Amino acid sequence: MRPHRRTAHMVGNAHIDPVWLWQWPEGYQEVRATFRSAIDRMEEYPDFVFTCDSVLYLAWVEENDPELFTAIRARVAEGRWKIVGGWWVEPDCNTPGGEAFVRQALYGQRYLLDRFGAIATVGCNVDPFGHNAALPQLLRLSGIDSYLFLRPGPHELALPNQYFWWESADGSRVLAYRIPNEYGSPGQDIGHHIDKSLALVPPDEPELLIMYGVGNHGGGPTRANLDSIRRLDDLGGLPRLRLSHPEAFFDAVRNRPGTPVHAGELQHHAVGCYSAHSGVKQWNRRAENLLQRAEKWASVAQVVAGVPYPLAELTEAWKLVLFNQFHDVLAGTSIAPAYEDSRDQYGHASSVAATVFNRAVQSVSRLIDIPAEPDLYPLVVFNPHPWTLVEDVEFEFTGYPGGVRARLLDDEGTEVPVQPTRSHATMSSSRGRLAFRAEVPPLGYRVYRVLPGTRTADRLVSADPAPGPVRATATTLENEHLLVEVDPATGWLRRLYDKDHGNELLPAEPRPHAVVVDDPSDTWGHRVSAYDKEIGAFHCTRVRLVESGPVRAVLRVDSEYQRSTLAEELVLSAGARHLEVRAVVDWHEKLRLLKFRFPTALDTDAASFEIPYGQITRPADGTEESAQAWVDVSGALPDGRRAGLSVLNDGKYGHDAVRGEIGMTVLRSPAYAWHEPRELDEDGVYEYLDQGRQTFRYRLLPHAGDWRDAGTVRLAAQLNQPPFALLESYHPGPLPGRRGFVAVDGESVVVSVVKGDEDGTGALIVRAVETAGRGGTATIRLPLLDREIRAEFGPAQIRTFRIPVDPGEPVVETDLLEFPRTQVTTDDLPAAAR
Repeated sequence: MRPHRRTAHMVGNAHIDPVWLWQWPEGYQEVRATFRSAIDRMEEYPDFVFTCDSVLYLAWVEENDPELFTAIRARVAEGRWKIVGGWWVEPDCNTPGGEAFVRQALYGQRYLLDRFGAIATVGCNVDPFGHNAALPQLLRLSGIDSYLFLRPGPHELALPNQYFWWESADGSRVLAYRIPNEYGSPGQDIGHHIDKSLALVPPDEPELLIMYGVGNHGGGPTRANLDSIRRLDDLGGLPRLRLSHPEAFFDAVRNRPGTPVHAGELQHHAVGCYSAHSGVKQWNRRAENLLQRAEKWASVAQVVAGVPYPLAELTEAWKLVLFNQFHDVLAGTSIAPAYEDSRDQYGHASSVAATVFNRAVQSVSRLIDIPAEPDLYPLVVFNPHPWTLVEDVEFEFTGYPGGVRARLLDDEGTEVPVQPTRSHATMSSSRGRLAFRAEVPPLGYRVYRVLPGTRTADRLVSADPAPGPVRATATTLENEHLLVEVDPATGWLRRLYDKDHGNELLPAEPRPHAVVVDDPSDTWGHRVSAYDKEIGAFHCTRVRLVESGPVRAVLRVDSEYQRSTLAEELVLSAGARHLEVRAVVDWHEKLRLLKFRFPTALDTDAASFEIPYGQITRPADGTEESAQAWVDVSGALPDGRRAGLSVLNDGKYGHDAVRGEIGMTVLRSPAYAWHEPRELDEDGVYEYLDQGRQTFRYRLLPHAGDWRDAGTVRLAAQLNQPPFALLESYHPGPLPGRRGFVAVDGESVVVSVVKGDEDGTGALIVRAVETAGRGGTATIRLPLLDREIRAEFGPAQIRTFRIPVDPGEPVVETDLLEFPRTQVTTDDLPAAAR
């Protein structure tokens, strides 16, 4: 009698990269060919089971080959075509923002439910280059209870078992399994593939999962694959080889006692992907923020102005963004022509978002009561955030006869300081640009009035020597909160003094700021853990004061390195507790990396990083890490006092921290789609990433104590979704000169999304996230609907609410797919707050 054999669940799979070493039309065709092959194999092998994990591919087949789609639906109903993943594509799992992961499931799972009557319960991201720590909660809230992945491999991260409970900071868990060896196989006999997989799993584990099938450019399981599985199983010397699917495997191990728990992220693999191709990274950040801004104001316009919510337009735009978050696109590892497609698709999505936003704010603005006044130019400033926003606003202005002399009054008639700044229209003396510091209600607007000035206000650098709110010299900037001094010898800060707390953040001799690193690694950055082989630094060529006045002052630092140039404009505004830096890099180096270093006098062995819908603490040991919009170091100064520095960005994802110093990877310049062990020929002709000019902004926020109390999260959000100024005309209307529509009490809870519901009922969806990792009670106020929601938030918890426009209908908490969870206690707002 044959002894008991372990079971190997053989999962027939076709991992398809729709873009990588080819462009998306080729991927589109390969999906269709691969799916036809899978259907054909089912006719030939009655026990063959196939797995598909990207919902977009099913949508492509539906639109292009209805007959094939009908055959797939029949096999799904039969149980032989198993749909896993539930996401639109296999995205990069570090770089997309938190809301993008929500939308991967929202559109993917709802499509599956509509076309096939069920959602996926197994998450499947077999090819991405690491997995952020918030994913278990995002998965559970979208109906997924288990997760398949490959990277990081055993040599990159030791895990307690091949399968384990993966836990996020809020306590959510999914049952995760690291695929042994590879997610695909050759098209021939797969005995060697099975042997390699078995060598990587515990020898006494009774259940294991092995994926097979030709992948990357598609293909799927072949006849040779299936014949070899049958032959090897008949020999009896291996575990029982069962043609199976992921759900069957997870069902077999789910209730095993003693399954270990892994809390936190699954890193690291290919850390160069955090910074490869700055362009696609910035296109992605911009599109995500434009879409979320558009949704908020489209929701307001629906209620206030009766403008139908553009659900179909926004869905189309989001799907373009999600497609370009595919791991080989957003990670920067595809061929150069693929990024022409990506640029156009992100551009289309951003254009849709901008059009929706414009239609919404114009429809609200036209309803504001703005009385006629001689020579009046009304200016309406819109705030996309559910908290009071205090930020500099710039706007282009044709001006009055004789130049851009102007005064500015708020809606109460109070004079607001204003100063000229550089206009985009350099050809016209009558067209100018003005800057002022605005204060705008939460997710609301405020009307300012531009009137003729009584004195010349055309000079960028004030000739008035009288001290103002921002004092500036050729090397210093100072307001009531900060003192900044630039060292002309280095082109970087010699002092960053927090006046509020009496803390000097910089060491006595700061290290160089813009450093160049030798980077001979491939596009992915394989085998790299830190970018620390510094070979030089930009040297300063000029420091000068380019703008000063009652609103702000700007120092410009010009630097160069070999054939590359760098300009950084340091902006300190009246009342600001942060320093903003506007950077322009013109880069012409190859196989090198540019990193901005921010040294501090702090002593710490850990740093905090924003991740999608969360934050995480990591060792400050120089390892290259992925981050969203901010990184922070907090620790002890030499005198023992607590202090910290947050560095905020608008599109950079690769960072490190070494003790109290933060590094931000600005760009990398490997060859496109270059994978080890291939070596570049000395006389070869290659295209290199990040050549030429790019612009971005970042902010330095000194603080005392901890980033949680410094406003880091909200200030980073304001950098990425700035206020919007619209020149109006005067007209009567039912709306006052200032109004807010959505607000949240509780500093650690952020309302990230206000949107129309997916069912098109007119209800609003509000999503809120606890950002500090310590929980608490928050009140979400909606003067827009005369309602408020009081809710408890656990640490790092994401909560979503469906709010009907009809006040007689209850507010319901939903999952991320917008299906009901529980009814929520709500209270109408008092009349005074309406």
